[in-house]
Amino acid sequence: MLERFRQFWTNIWAPLGDLFLRLGITPNQVTVVGTLGVSGGALFFFPRGQFFVGVMVVTAFVFSDLIDGYMARKLGKASKWGAFLDSTLDRVGDAAVFGGIMLYYTTSDAEADLGDPRMYLYLSLACLVLGNLTSYARARAESLGMTAKGGIAERSDRLVAILVMTGFAGLLDLPFLREITLWALAIASLITVFQRMRIVYNQTVDDPAL
Repeated sequence: MLERFRQFWTNIWAPLGDLFLRLGITPNQVTVVGTLGVSGGALFFFPRGQFFVGVMVVTAFVFSDLIDGYMARKLGKASKWGAFLDSTLDRVGDAAVFGGIMLYYTTSDAEADLGDPRMYLYLSLACLVLGNLTSYARARAESLGMTAKGGIAERSDRLVAILVMTGFAGLLDLPFLREITLWALAIASLITVFQRMRIVYNQTVDDPAL
């Protein structure tokens, strides 16, 4: 759903990408630094319960995912290695976000408005695993010459939802906002896995040669 806004945000950050190019910074360097920033922010602040600050730090780096792609296209040097690096490190950043939340629920200070904090440890783990599984399903389908893009919870939807609601939960001291989001994303991610499996299945039925 949020993929339609990608070009808008790319245009917003294009001047920064142009500046990086003038400074001799490469797209792959932006990819690596962005992943380090997202992972470091999530794994440092979230386990301490500093969710609003953590979301601000993560958000500052998460737009690198748009900037590096813009820079590669501007240089005319979009490469398979760059695409592979970007896709792989995206999974690292996503795992760090949900892993940081999961680590918070292992601490004695963890609070939950809607049930036992341990429940949200498991839900965070489910979001982490299912989120990576949706990405794997698409990648595996493409490696077999098929497509598996789509579903109700694509990567950008999941990332925006958890960051926005986790940020508000920390700012307003309303943990239930984060908890509801974890429930929603766990369910939506599971549905998305089955949707992508169905997409691939339909392609094999329509073309037995696949």
